[in-house]
Amino acid sequence: MNAPVPTPSAPLDAPTVSVSLIGRDHAGVTSRLFEVVAPFEVEVIDVEQLVVRGRLVLAVLLTAPAERADFERTIAEVARDLGMDHDVTYGTGDNRPRRRGRSHVTVLGSPLGPAAFAAVTARIAEAGGNIDRIVRMARYPVTAIDLDVSGADPEPLRRELSLEAARQGIDVAVQPLGIHQHAQRLVVMDVDSTLIQGEVIEMIAAHAGCEAEVAEVTAAAMRGELDFTESLVERVALLRGVPASALDAVYDSVVLAPGARTMIRTLKRLGYRFALVSGGFTQIIDRLAASLGIDYADANTLEVVDGQLTGRITGPVVDRAGKASALRRFAAQAGISEANTVAIGDGANDLDMLEAAGLGIAFNAKPAVRDAADTSLSVPYLDAIVFLLGITREEIEAADEAERAQ
Repeated sequence: MNAPVPTPSAPLDAPTVSVSLIGRDHAGVTSRLFEVVAPFEVEVIDVEQLVVRGRLVLAVLLTAPAERADFERTIAEVARDLGMDHDVTYGTGDNRPRRRGRSHVTVLGSPLGPAAFAAVTARIAEAGGNIDRIVRMARYPVTAIDLDVSGADPEPLRRELSLEAARQGIDVAVQPLGIHQHAQRLVVMDVDSTLIQGEVIEMIAAHAGCEAEVAEVTAAAMRGELDFTESLVERVALLRGVPASALDAVYDSVVLAPGARTMIRTLKRLGYRFALVSGGFTQIIDRLAASLGIDYADANTLEVVDGQLTGRITGPVVDRAGKASALRRFAAQAGISEANTVAIGDGANDLDMLEAAGLGIAFNAKPAVRDAADTSLSVPYLDAIVFLLGITREEIEAADEAERAQ
């Protein structure tokens, strides 16, 4: 049996009518509005609804009815019955220029002030963009607001909003909208000062009595002032003679970045894969990966002989280029395109990895890294990254509650 042929929809330039209801939110408003307009044989073009502090804004775009006077009288009557204000406006065609330059803009602040938000929206308008939709993603641990923007080229928009974000002391991420956003993703993370607080090599150096010296070299390397491989060899040499048992003590003292477990747990529920790629050491990284359920890991390995560190590394060094190579390798193993990878890092040795990823995020990073990344986060909460991926705080809490109930 052949499927019924659908009735052709109205032309894109057909006359339309916009109906808005504004007032106290209560059950049945949406269904009541559509019930009363159904007899007019109009088509639904667009619907948006928003509730803020108990007040409802419902906007519906329909093809224009043949009997406008009867239609307007019906809308006025239902608005009066519902105790709401209403507006009816006629026009032509759809109400959104969605066909080019579509972007997903996420604004994060702690706090997020009105002046900063005004500045961001002004830059969007100056870039030729139109804000089609605004939704709050989170109020805690940061305020995160999502905007769907059309009409502006994503790359110039990203540059303009990055500059404005720096001026306003907030974070703004711009991602082109596309079907790849709904595919499985691989999140590749740096470890030191990203997944965890502090630098593992400095923790080990404390057992050798050379923490200050190692920290100075580490800082210069992360700023890009020193070659990473040379600086790593220099720092590791200072660890000669440290008992291998000190690595257990270092692992036990590791503190995860705030929100790290929440981010990993939330995204893994959605089918995301995770990888740790570090210039640190397998003796710590592999144990972290196992404890957090991480799928892939790559790091350097400290040589141990007779229960002591020799001050050397075995095998190839995981440096700046090595991190990008690991990202590509893990993406291939997971069967995930590089466009659907997310890289998170803070130092100069993360730059190639951030560039190779579909979305590179500089997390509490050095200035050179912030400038090079697709977007940056200056708040200390790693779980704020989930808001960039379109997941709300309410969804996180609901998933946590469901898991506790099992």
